[in-house]
Amino acid sequence: VNLQNADLRGVDLRGADLSEMNLQGADLSGARLLGAKLRGVYLKRANLSGADLAGARLLSVNLTGANLRRADLSDADLSSANLRSANLWGANLCGANLTGANLQSANFPETSGIGAVRFSTATTLPDGSPWSPDADIARFTESKNTDGGALLTG
Repeated sequence: VNLQNADLRGVDLRGADLSEMNLQGADLSGARLLGAKLRGVYLKRANLSGADLAGARLLSVNLTGANLRRADLSDADLSSANLRSANLWGANLCGANLTGANLQSANFPETSGIGAVRFSTATTLPDGSPWSPDADIARFTESKNTDGGALLTG
């Protein structure tokens, strides 16, 4: 299904199976996608600001350049997701699985305060390790990997 550049603001797709869809550039701001299945979905440059993706399965999803500002990704499975250059300002990643995810050049504020990304000890980092307050997230976001794969440096 091709919904490229579709206006899906605020749509309720809780538990929906959207696997393999093309949603490049789609506006899903404020959408409710709790528990949705988005395996292999193409969301390059999509707007998911304020979207509720809690518990969603986003396996191998292409979120290159996507706007995930203030998105709720708590307990979401982002295994092998491409989040290269994505905006994660103020996103909730508590309990999210980021194993194998590409976070290269992502806007990933990790310090406390406005815009900080929220983590928990249940969050799994791209290298499979659990998040901790002393975790160096920059090792995953810095542009050191040139093959476009997951950054597993450090």
